[in-house]
Amino acid sequence: MIEFTLNGAPVSLDVEPAMPLLWAIREQAGLTGTKFGCGIGACGACTVHVDGTPVRSCSTPVESVAGRSVTTIEGLAEGGVLHPVQRAWIEHQVPQCGYCQSGMIMAIAALLERNPSPSDDELDAAVTNICRCGTYQRIREAVHSVTQTTEASNGRA
Repeated sequence: MIEFTLNGAPVSLDVEPAMPLLWAIREQAGLTGTKFGCGIGACGACTVHVDGTPVRSCSTPVESVAGRSVTTIEGLAEGGVLHPVQRAWIEHQVPQCGYCQSGMIMAIAALLERNPSPSDDELDAAVTNICRCGTYQRIREAVHSVTQTTEASNGRA
């Protein structure tokens, strides 16, 4: 049994310790928002937060999250209120096919937690997820809308 916190709730999964976290989340916990993309940790479709840090769940053994906190796209919203990045995604019509969006949102949410106003270069360096449709300009616009809102609420606009 591997025990950890998943989206704020304790879980205990009877799985092989080496099972990729992605499959434990999707097939054992039934949360399918985290996507399988490449299986080697390159594309980022499977990005989740482990103790607030973005990780590629397809290449993370579930045993490595024992006793830790895992947040998936389903757990990013709080109290039924979308996370600011999720709202920006909708407002800026970021997704085209939408396959990368859960991992991309998770990577960007983690970045903005560490750096609430990243430059384009910092965004490019921190978020290495792949969008096969190439909606990078809309992604950048959505991120900037969140950072402008944050700056305005902090009196820096």
